[in-house]
Amino acid sequence: MIKMIASDLDGTLLLNGAQSLSEDTIPIIRSLKERGILFVAASGRQYPNLRRLFAPVADDIGYICENGALVKYQGKTLYKSVIPRDLALEVVDAIVARDGCEALVSGEDTSYIVPKDPYYEYHLRYEFNNDMTTLRDFRDVPEDIMKVSVCEFSGIEKGGTVSALNRLFADRLYTTVSGLAWQDFLSIGTSKGAAIAILEQALGFTPDETMAFGDQYNDLEMLRHVGVPVAMANSPADILAAAALVSSRVEDTLTEYFQLQR
Repeated sequence: MIKMIASDLDGTLLLNGAQSLSEDTIPIIRSLKERGILFVAASGRQYPNLRRLFAPVADDIGYICENGALVKYQGKTLYKSVIPRDLALEVVDAIVARDGCEALVSGEDTSYIVPKDPYYEYHLRYEFNNDMTTLRDFRDVPEDIMKVSVCEFSGIEKGGTVSALNRLFADRLYTTVSGLAWQDFLSIGTSKGAAIAILEQALGFTPDETMAFGDQYNDLEMLRHVGVPVAMANSPADILAAAALVSSRVEDTLTEYFQLQR
């Protein structure tokens, strides 16, 4: 019996670049809650962003934020992963040195940028709806660093950024491609899969009682961990290979699987 459902956001629950939920998403989450099933937003996004996105049910769901670096439930922090500061800043310097690349540093309740291009800041603040802090220098970040990300709007894998940064840091950090324009760096052992296990332990669930939806490599550990892994139809081959089910739309799959009323 499924007791918890985790879903990635961008490319999974949010399709075709959408920045707001479908009109039937919140009613489905409420229907699942009535059946004793917890919904979990599992994303590379920050916690404040996710709370705004799920505002009508914000206190009723669980949160895996920053690709597993932060796990929140009922206002409590169940887990927080931190990158050693010197290592995090070394990653930042390598990102900033690459043409066309922007760096993003994640704290617990805000993200920090030193933008090269004004559009980057506009995109994160007003299109992506993040809580943002703009600095003169990344060394002025005043808190622990949970995640460092590189954004390359032209495509993170097209210009060799992923392979170049992996050569420098893959032996010291967990790295994952989290979207067409994004690659993330987290402390080793941090992932959505590890975060799901933390929630399961806290709530007394087992992997067989958990379902998860994903579409990208940052979802792979989560899909491999749960009893019912679901990949989006346009996922890369490795993601599809890890799935028991394939979905074109999360809401439709949940409605059919649990026989929910529209």
